[in-house]
Amino acid sequence: MNCNLFDLSGKSALITGGSRGLGLAMARGFAECGADVMICSRKEEELKAAVAQIQDGLDSKVAYRICDMADREAVDSLAKETVMELGKVDILINNAGINVPQPIDEIEDEIWDTQIEVNLTGIMRLTRALVPQMKERKWGRVIHISSVLGVGSKPARNAYSATKSAVIGLAKASALDLGPHGITVNCLCPGPFLTDMPMGLLNEKQKQEFSDFTALNRWAVPRELAGPAIFLASEAGSYVTGTALLVDGGAFARAL
Repeated sequence: MNCNLFDLSGKSALITGGSRGLGLAMARGFAECGADVMICSRKEEELKAAVAQIQDGLDSKVAYRICDMADREAVDSLAKETVMELGKVDILINNAGINVPQPIDEIEDEIWDTQIEVNLTGIMRLTRALVPQMKERKWGRVIHISSVLGVGSKPARNAYSATKSAVIGLAKASALDLGPHGITVNCLCPGPFLTDMPMGLLNEKQKQEFSDFTALNRWAVPRELAGPAIFLASEAGSYVTGTALLVDGGAFARAL
């Protein structure tokens, strides 16, 4: 067995929503495996703190850009500036997302549109912008961060579930487009992870219900998504494409 299967030395990765939570954990994991990393989010102070955490004790280059994924021009600029800064983008992690729960009969158009823009359109635009330079090198990894709520749902998660299901479909179609060019496209579907988004949306009873529903009877920590992401981003996952990998602690192993 080649122990270098997970080595990302010489690779460059862009992680959206990389200043905290799952994005920060994945960015640190990639840097530990030797990749140069660009992270983005909307808040510069969070980005500066994240860069320090990611780079601590490592030699990998780590940079940041401020970007609102709801701003189409900003997304296009992010792609161009990242290629200029890192020289190339081998690995794209589309992690940024928002979740504003609303029951189907209470959905507000503006909130619906924003979730579609950030969770789906921004992903498409950034992927579209970066794929050509991957095709030139005949190598690339695109990973969309979907969710268990993209394959199942909860009450009032209409827009979020719709977008997270959509990125799974997008990944399947893109995998067929890009496979002949040596580029894989996959989704990760995290279950209950201890990040700001679910912690801010759920009450204590709901948090316990999520924990109890998993086979492991606990929430995951963000670091536990880094391994699956590195697998898909490295040579270890070179024959995996067009799939959605559940990282849910066994929640979907339950029939009821």
